[in-house]
Amino acid sequence: MELFNNGKHICAVFRDLVKGDAVQANQFFIFDHQHAALIDPGGELTYNALFMAMSEYMNVKELDYVIASHQDPDIVASLNKWMVGTNAKVVVPALWERFIPHFTRQGRTTGRIIPIPDQGANLQLGDMKLKALPAHFMHAEGNFQFYDPVSRILFSGDLGANLCPHEDLDKPVKRLDEVLPYMEGFHRRYINGNKVCRFWANMVRQLDIEMIAPQHGRAFVGKAIPEFIGWIENLECGMDLMTQADYQVP
Repeated sequence: MELFNNGKHICAVFRDLVKGDAVQANQFFIFDHQHAALIDPGGELTYNALFMAMSEYMNVKELDYVIASHQDPDIVASLNKWMVGTNAKVVVPALWERFIPHFTRQGRTTGRIIPIPDQGANLQLGDMKLKALPAHFMHAEGNFQFYDPVSRILFSGDLGANLCPHEDLDKPVKRLDEVLPYMEGFHRRYINGNKVCRFWANMVRQLDIEMIAPQHGRAFVGKAIPEFIGWIENLECGMDLMTQADYQVP
C-alpha cells in the first residue's frame, strides 16, 4: 500500500508478509529520485515476498540502505539475505553495531555498516535527507525513529505498535481510543520510564507530522497524532510501575 506518492518520492508499506504464529509486522520502503531505503525489513519470513514487491519499483540489487531502528529479530533477522541479494549499506544504532554481524556470516558486513550516533543523524537519500531521531529506551536502549520531511511521515518503530485485528490494518487511526486497548499493555511494559516519554514528546512536537507509522498495526493520522503524543508524554511505564513486590525470591 502506498502511503505517499508525488511521482518522484514514494513511501510504501508492506503489511501482510508475515503468516502463521509470528507477530504481524510492517516493512517500509522509501524511494526518492531513483534511490531507496528499506526500514525494518523483518525476519526471514518476509524476505522473498518483500524482495518481489519492491522489484515493482526498482532493481532491488541497487537498494541504497537497509535501516534497522534497533536489533530485534522481527526488525532485522533477514539481514544476511539482504547483504547477499543487494549492495545496500546497513544503517543501525551505533550501540548495536557490534551485535548486527551476528545475523550474517563473518566478514559480510565489513565496510557496509553505517552506525547512527546517539544524538541522531541526517541520512542522504536521493534529493532528501531522512532524519534519524533518538528514541532511546523507548523499547530498546539504542533506538531510533525515522522522519521523512517530504511525505511528513514519522516511522516510529515499536512506539505506537498496536496489535489490532488484521482486517483493520489498512484503516488509518483517526482517534486514539480506536486502538488504545491494543497498545496500552505493550507500551507500559516495553518503555523504560516516563522521563524519556516526555523528552520524546518535546522533540517530535517540533516536526510537521502528517502520519505516524509504527512497525506493528495501523498508522495514526489527523487528531490521533497529537492525542498519541500527549498520551505517551503522560504515560507511566517500565520502572515507574515497579515495586519491591516485583522483586521477590520465588
